[in-house]
Amino acid sequence: MYLIAGATGYIGGLLAEELASAGREARCMARAPERARGTLPDRCEVVRGDVLEPDTLDEALAGVELAYYLVHSMGRGGDSGFAERDRRGARNFAQACERQGVERLVYLGGLGEGKSEHLRSRQETAEELASTGIPLTYFRAAIVIGAGSESLRTIAYLVKRLPAMITPSWTDTRTQPIAAADVTAYLAAAPDVPGSSGREIEIGGPDVTTYGELLDLAAEARGSRRRPRLGVPLLSPSLSSHWIGLVTPVDAGVARPLVEGLATETIVEDDSGMALFDVERTALRDAMAEAVPAALRS
Repeated sequence: MYLIAGATGYIGGLLAEELASAGREARCMARAPERARGTLPDRCEVVRGDVLEPDTLDEALAGVELAYYLVHSMGRGGDSGFAERDRRGARNFAQACERQGVERLVYLGGLGEGKSEHLRSRQETAEELASTGIPLTYFRAAIVIGAGSESLRTIAYLVKRLPAMITPSWTDTRTQPIAAADVTAYLAAAPDVPGSSGREIEIGGPDVTTYGELLDLAAEARGSRRRPRLGVPLLSPSLSSHWIGLVTPVDAGVARPLVEGLATETIVEDDSGMALFDVERTALRDAMAEAVPAALRS
């Protein structure tokens, strides 16, 4: 039995579909199971559980061999306490897993060395999950290219709504995006890949680019011309996030931690973990061509 915490999120939902289609016995944990059942595969059992309510976790984890942790909060509505909530939720979950005899944890976090609160939070979540000694497979990825990715939606709507852009220095930051389907493939394969337990695994697509080039690829994917960009040396994360909140559907409270992380290069530096997996990675241009139109329809 596998459990997915965060099954109602974008990657969690894709993973539930992947496991169900492969005939895996998957249990999806949600704070509101009655609403979640309509969005998750019929083959998946849906149970109530909230990582911030420890009393709800033991029953959800009973009989589980491997648990996926895909829970994170991002300051929606301007709430700045997301990092503390993430630490507390991960700690509660790890302790419940220990009580219930869960044998392995799998977590998806971020690349980069934690210069922003967003990236630090991802690392601290991994540390809390590993705190009880249960072997943790810690996948680390840069921007995920998929229709439900907040970062990708931000890029797509900036290109759609602005004829030209004033862009800060972070648009020159290098990154190694990965298609959402590829992330899902790595997560789904983890239980069966020898040597993947108890280690960090950096994952990325085959192409290294910059955030500015991603804006150009987004324009190409929607069939429009590339947007002129006027670079400015200083544009704070706060101003950038409010600007993004005005012109895209992404909540400004979510945009701020995302923008803060954009100043950090997110490149795979150790590909030995990826080499364990038989995943055919999607070219960036192909991933963008699929994701951008779908993001703009959502």
